[in-house]
Amino acid sequence: MAMTTVGMLGLCASAASLAWMMTALVRRWAMRAVLDVPNERSLHVTPTPRGGGLAIAIVVLGFEAWLMLTGRIQVPWGWAAWCACALLACLGLRDDLRPMSARHRFLAQLVICGGWLWILLGPANLLAWGGWVLQCLAMVWLVNLYNFMDGSDGLAGMQALLTGLVGGMLALFVGATDIALMAVLTACASLGFLVWNWQPARIFLGDVGSYFLGGQFGVLITATRAEGHEAFFWIILLGPFIVDATLTLLRRIVRGERWYAAHRTHAYQRLVQAGLGHARVALAFALLGLCWSVPLAVTAAHWPSLSWLCLVLAWSLSAGLWWRVIRGTEPVSG
Repeated sequence: MAMTTVGMLGLCASAASLAWMMTALVRRWAMRAVLDVPNERSLHVTPTPRGGGLAIAIVVLGFEAWLMLTGRIQVPWGWAAWCACALLACLGLRDDLRPMSARHRFLAQLVICGGWLWILLGPANLLAWGGWVLQCLAMVWLVNLYNFMDGSDGLAGMQALLTGLVGGMLALFVGATDIALMAVLTACASLGFLVWNWQPARIFLGDVGSYFLGGQFGVLITATRAEGHEAFFWIILLGPFIVDATLTLLRRIVRGERWYAAHRTHAYQRLVQAGLGHARVALAFALLGLCWSVPLAVTAAHWPSLSWLCLVLAWSLSAGLWWRVIRGTEPVSG
């Protein structure tokens, strides 16, 4: 059942408004249950509740369930995607309330993402196992890197807004209508949350939100590929997050640091500590996306033969900027 333009606009406005109101309710609960007290690795200085991403998850999952029940989302993998993202949100909420060990958290993410791909792609034959495993690990990494990048007011919400809106329009262009609808819903719900998360943040996304958003984009990427469309534009749009998280992790490993421990060495964290401020960092990442991620993603969607070139160019530009930030903010040893 197709949705009219007016219906789509109404859906977007409803998702943003409900997420805004739901975040207010979640904040009242989180003030008592999930208060984030600053420590030496925090970028904030006042106790702030976290778990606000629960509002995004509730709104997006609620609308997706309604759209599937009314026939507006008609894909065989719809409920499997819904369950995978719901489970990741529940896992994140559990981690917010009672932190899990890294091993148990990773295993749970692996099972959820692996189960989703098993349903989406079917039992993999021996020759396809390599690709199946790589997609599963990539999706788990996307869930975790979104969590790593959620440390500055407005940053993760702004990335979700930009990726969801632009990615949704490009998914519509390539013919993935249902995927486009899910992406735009995610963007609009993120916008409602962003009002509360903008500097100075009155609530943080929390693990529940970062796991959900990372999982949601992982679902959109893998579903786009499974439907026979090129999915490079998603990875290009998420490039600034992927590059910062991945290169920072690799750098910590090479330097022999405890890479699994909390730290403040991401490029975005360095910029905040250098005095740029949370709002300016979030806007800088958005500007970065608008300057080259969005144009290259559009190019990749329109001319699939150029997808690899666009991806390499986008990530190279982000990597070059990442290196300049890291070198320019390196602490001076005494």
